[in-house]
Amino acid sequence: MQRCGQNAYVKARPPQSRRPEERGPRGKRGAGRSGGAGPDRPVSPRPRGLGRACAAAPPRPWPAPPARRGRASPGALFPRCFPRRGLVSVAPRPPAAMERTRAEVDATLQTAKLDAAELLPAAHCLRFGPAAAGDVCLLELEPALCGRLQAGRSLVIRGDKDEQAVLCSEDKTYDLKVADTSNMLLFIPGCKIPEQLKMEETHGNIIHTEIFGFSNNYWELRRCRPKLKKLKKLLMENTYEGPDSEKEKDSSHSKYTTEDLLDQIQASEEEIMTQLQVLNACEIGGYWRILEFDYEMKLLNHITQLVDSESWSFSKVPLNTCLQELGPLEPEEMIEHCLKCYGKKYTEEGEVYFELSADKICRATAQMLLQNAVKFNLAEFQEVWQQSVPEGMTTRLDQLKGLALVDRQSRPEIIFLLKAEDLPEGDQERFNSLFSLREKWTEEDIAPYIQDLCGEKQTIGALLTKYARSSMQNGVKVYNSRRPIS
Repeated sequence: MQRCGQNAYVKARPPQSRRPEERGPRGKRGAGRSGGAGPDRPVSPRPRGLGRACAAAPPRPWPAPPARRGRASPGALFPRCFPRRGLVSVAPRPPAAMERTRAEVDATLQTAKLDAAELLPAAHCLRFGPAAAGDVCLLELEPALCGRLQAGRSLVIRGDKDEQAVLCSEDKTYDLKVADTSNMLLFIPGCKIPEQLKMEETHGNIIHTEIFGFSNNYWELRRCRPKLKKLKKLLMENTYEGPDSEKEKDSSHSKYTTEDLLDQIQASEEEIMTQLQVLNACEIGGYWRILEFDYEMKLLNHITQLVDSESWSFSKVPLNTCLQELGPLEPEEMIEHCLKCYGKKYTEEGEVYFELSADKICRATAQMLLQNAVKFNLAEFQEVWQQSVPEGMTTRLDQLKGLALVDRQSRPEIIFLLKAEDLPEGDQERFNSLFSLREKWTEEDIAPYIQDLCGEKQTIGALLTKYARSSMQNGVKVYNSRRPIS
């Protein structure tokens, strides 16, 4: 048996009967047996699984298979295939004068015991062209992505050398996985499928086509979460501390433009821009920067003090007046950026106003109090927290979801900083980190820290079922790890 190309196999026609005198030395089959590949008779190959009928194909001279075992060149020898809906014959590249005729195709059908009435009249005769190569990649696309390409839009593959490559459209991210197939995939430019042939008037014609290339695998896409953790890591390398900071005078610190982030972050452009808003990043001098938290709180304090002194409502803070009053203290761009981070912009009677969010201001104030303490007595923290927020705002623990964690098992009860954005990005790594911090979790406590792991149709309950084991403790359902945590 000879292996040709990647997945095609052919073998010589076995003899109808074997007599002792036709065997080679020591009883092995030799060149003297009937049907053997002797010097005067080439081996007549046939496709695997088509029976002996194919061995008696039309009297066309076939080249002898390579003498050594192993991979043969793609154009050396390939089996003929007989699909049920149309006839396709794959053969070595013969001279132009040796192209198959209709009589030979009909003889092949008769030999293979196929009913011509069950096939389309047209027959494809394929042969490997001189430039046929196996170094071509195939990419399987869903209809929406295929439509984007047909409309002239582009898809981008992103990832560094040490990262798993992803493919990004304008708004989605996909994992790239190699899928192997046992069937050889042939690239045939202009090949017509049976549906196309049915629409044409064909009267038993033969279509001669050259094979451009071949492959044994293809890339398939799977929708995945964007890998955005690296985005914050890059921007935190050089936070913005204000125009008078010594860091701004040193040009050696790293800065990133939109193009730089698109080159390094494995996410679509829309997902990156959305995450920049979540991080409260702003564009300064063409570079994306995250404000140092202390500087951000300084800006927020200026705004809240102005609101208090002017007796404005937090739901109606005028932009122009803020810029006029605070412009001498801080850059106007930074004042407006802070209003955007902690409020919602709207227009009324031609004037621009911001409605400040009490929840965001209370959350930022809590982070300021907790970031310098390892653990904080819960009762004391709630008292100091309420005193620290602007008058008229009310603090609640549910404002701290994904930012701080309360330990009610300790005495006295304590609270400490635990930011969801600082946890590992992978599912299993995230759960390992959480269960190493606390052995058992209620769904209410763990939900804010795994919410971002849920896919489009995945729920928190499904994630917990996969990575955790539930049990009852004092009448409350709790979850612990399915695997030992070191």
